[in-house]
Amino acid sequence: MNLTRLLIPVLLGLLVWGCTQGTGNNLRAPRKATNEAVSANINLGVEYMRQGSYELALEKLDRARSIDPGYYNTYNIYGLLYQRMGQNSEAEKHFRKAVSLANNDSEVLNNFGQFLCQTGSPDDAEDVFLQAVANPLNKTPEVSLTNAAMCAQRSGRQDQAEDFYRRALDLNPRIPDALIRMAQITQEQGNSLSARAFLQRYLKDAKHTAQSLWLGIQIERELGDENTVSSYALSLRNNFPQSKEAALLDQSGLR
Repeated sequence: MNLTRLLIPVLLGLLVWGCTQGTGNNLRAPRKATNEAVSANINLGVEYMRQGSYELALEKLDRARSIDPGYYNTYNIYGLLYQRMGQNSEAEKHFRKAVSLANNDSEVLNNFGQFLCQTGSPDDAEDVFLQAVANPLNKTPEVSLTNAAMCAQRSGRQDQAEDFYRRALDLNPRIPDALIRMAQITQEQGNSLSARAFLQRYLKDAKHTAQSLWLGIQIERELGDENTVSSYALSLRNNFPQSKEAALLDQSGLR
């Protein structure tokens, strides 16, 4: 994303979740913006989008497009902006334009895949994510696999999700999103020892959240470690007192 985060490269935090094309095509790197004005207008558009100033963001993206109508990343950001605005048909149109221009750019494919997943097309999203995985220029295929896994999990396909998470962790054993979700999956399967191991690996590179603390409480209750249960419960109450997990803790009667 380069203007962004992952978990998974999802610009502006839009979730972070198929090989429909061969890996022999479009091997050259995506071309850069033609001049600094294009990049400057895109960066301003992104900043206005972060601030919620959507009309100003559109103005800057329109300006970038007028300077270079063939630059893929302008359409990528258009897609994210229209998605934020709730205009999904416009978002999809611009994402597809970005994909057509981007030479299999994994960032664009991840953003488009997440859009498809969030708007109710998980099978199409999986194809797009796996297209990104298959791209030999993708330096972080584990991110695309994690995105695919999260989408599969969201649509209730737990077995497929677990397979993708494991494949992602084979490529990079330290992906926090994959580790915490594997902890959740293995705990739900009744394998608390495995769940504990995934949670411990997660905590080597990430901090506890309300969700991870609540999961840890459930794991350690199953394993009979009351000291750790008490420690997690105290941390959850002190650090996330307004969370739904803290409410669940109170309802459970644990002290």
